[in-house]
Amino acid sequence: MIPLSKNTLQMTYMIKAVIYDLDGVLVDATEWHYDALNRALKTFGYEITREEHMGFYNGLPSKKKLEVLSQEKGFPLALKDFVNDLKQIYTREEVMAHCKPDFQKRYMLARFKKEGYKQAVCSNALKKSIDMMLNYSGLTEYVDFVLGNDMVVNHKPHPEMYLKALEHFNLKPTEAVIVEDSPHGIQAAHASGAYVCEVSGYNDVNYFKIKEFIDSLNK
Repeated sequence: MIPLSKNTLQMTYMIKAVIYDLDGVLVDATEWHYDALNRALKTFGYEITREEHMGFYNGLPSKKKLEVLSQEKGFPLALKDFVNDLKQIYTREEVMAHCKPDFQKRYMLARFKKEGYKQAVCSNALKKSIDMMLNYSGLTEYVDFVLGNDMVVNHKPHPEMYLKALEHFNLKPTEAVIVEDSPHGIQAAHASGAYVCEVSGYNDVNYFKIKEFIDSLNK
C-alpha cells in the first residue's frame, strides 16, 4: 500500500465512486489486444490494420470484433470461437511480458481509496483477463468491484455494466464519475447517466486530472 498523509485527504460531498475502463485507462493494454488478435487472425490469413483498430474496433469485445470482421472482410464465423480462444492465450502472453506496476496509477487509486471513494473497473475484456492485468499492475488491492463482458448480457456501447456497478454500490448515476477513453466506452458511460471524464489514453490518466474533474462538479 502506498502511504498517504491523512492531512491531504478530503472527501467530496457529491461524488462517491470512481469507475474506470481498463484498457487505455488503468492499463496500457490497447496495443497488446491488437497484437494478440492479429496473431490469432493471421493463422487464417486475416488481419485488422492499426487504423481500423483505433478507428472502430478499439474497446469492443474480441467476439464482436470478429463478427464485424466477418461482415467487412468475410471472416468465417465458424472460426470465431477458436480464434477468440487463441486470442485469449496470446493476450495472457502479452500481459505476462509487458504488464507492470505504474506509480502514477497506483498513487491515483490509493489516494482515491484513502479519500473514501468506491472504485470499480468495468471493461469489455473477460473478467479473468481484467483480474490478471490488475494483479500484474499492482492495482487489485484498491479496486472494490470488477465487471467483465462475460458478466453482462450487453457489452459497451450499451451502459449495462456501468449501471450494474452503480447498483452494486447503491448509488445514483450523479454520484459517480466514469473515466473512459474509447468511443464505445464513452458512449456507454454517457448513457448510464453518470458524469464522464473523457481521456485521450493511458498517459492522460492521473490523480490530479480526475480530482480536478470531480472538484469542478462540486462548485
